[in-house]
Amino acid sequence: MARGEHVASESGRAARRGPSSLRVALLVVGILLLAANLRTSLTGVAPLIGQIRADTGVSNGVAGLLTALPLLAFGVLSPVAPALARRIGIERALLASLFVLAAGILLRSAGSAAALFLGTVVLGAAIAAGNVLLPGLVKQGFPERTGLMTSAYTTTMGIAAALAAGASAPVAIGVGWRASLALWALPILVAIVAWIPLVWGARPSDESAPTSRGVSGPWRSPLAWQVTLFMGLQSLVYYVTLTWLPEILQDEGMGVSRAGWLLALSQASGIATMFLAPMLAGRKPSQRTVVTAAVALNGAGTLGLLVAGDTAAALWVVLLGLGQGACFSLALTFFALRAPDPEHAAALSGMAQSVGYLLAASGPFLFGALRDATGAWTVPLTLLLALTVCLLIAGLGAARDAQIPGSNAPASRSGPRGEA
Repeated sequence: MARGEHVASESGRAARRGPSSLRVALLVVGILLLAANLRTSLTGVAPLIGQIRADTGVSNGVAGLLTALPLLAFGVLSPVAPALARRIGIERALLASLFVLAAGILLRSAGSAAALFLGTVVLGAAIAAGNVLLPGLVKQGFPERTGLMTSAYTTTMGIAAALAAGASAPVAIGVGWRASLALWALPILVAIVAWIPLVWGARPSDESAPTSRGVSGPWRSPLAWQVTLFMGLQSLVYYVTLTWLPEILQDEGMGVSRAGWLLALSQASGIATMFLAPMLAGRKPSQRTVVTAAVALNGAGTLGLLVAGDTAAALWVVLLGLGQGACFSLALTFFALRAPDPEHAAALSGMAQSVGYLLAASGPFLFGALRDATGAWTVPLTLLLALTVCLLIAGLGAARDAQIPGSNAPASRSGPRGEA
């Protein structure tokens, strides 16, 4: 009996210790490799827009769909990904998304204009699953180190995005834009190899996957809509810049490769503020000061491009990168700060990402069409500056010390004021 009790006790302690060190190490590697592939297929296409447009004969507005279509997929499919993860398990769902992402990238590079846009939709669906499920996997696998792992994978995402933005145009000079786009399927194959061991022994259904079951939803909350607008507007500003910044600089007389590397500089600059903004935001109940600083950096970069063009272009793109990196990380931080519990945080995240990305999807097409209609970037950049003002207004509302109403929690940490 004593030996049996000892064995049972050891088994209990082993269960409490959780997964083996090898599995934890594989999970860290898998998460980082997955994150590294969530933006490269988007940032890698931006410096090649001019070549794609010239080769296929599409307009600026239609070329903007190469960025808009993935955003539409984000908005439509973000609520679907958690249900898939509950059905087959979060690890299997993420592995499947990697296969779909590789297929989408290769299809996009197949040759025809139809394949170009169809492949873009497919890869957007895969990235949508990764965007939604990766934070849930981090919370599941590293419940006591969620912040550290989130910082690690967002930084990896930013570094990979910057490399893709900088390398795509020089590679295309030698092998063409189709091969340059297809190149980004190779790191996905590496990620797939790392993920195959992670699905062994994984539960077929993961109850820890993000879900908002049992939560009425934040749709009637003014605060939730302010968070959603902040998420959507910062995404719109980011993806408009991502799509058209190289073209704006090239219209000022800059070479293709240099314009691509300046986009990479913008992406790399944002990595610093992705780290700093959430830490500063957590120090006070209200984040209005941090929001104001972040949006001001964004606006200063846009104003510089509008007024000075390629004069001091490096300064303007750095300011844009710093502001956009801070706004992105603040939007993610608001999901937790403005919700009373994890279920409502998941519901707020689903609402903000779905509606926000659908809003952002209009940006690349609209700004490309405005460029076609006016023959210059003055009107589009002026509109972008006006949207930055709207971003500030939404951000000041989202940053106030309040929470969305919860069934078992007060609406605000500040007492009976709630969302007032």
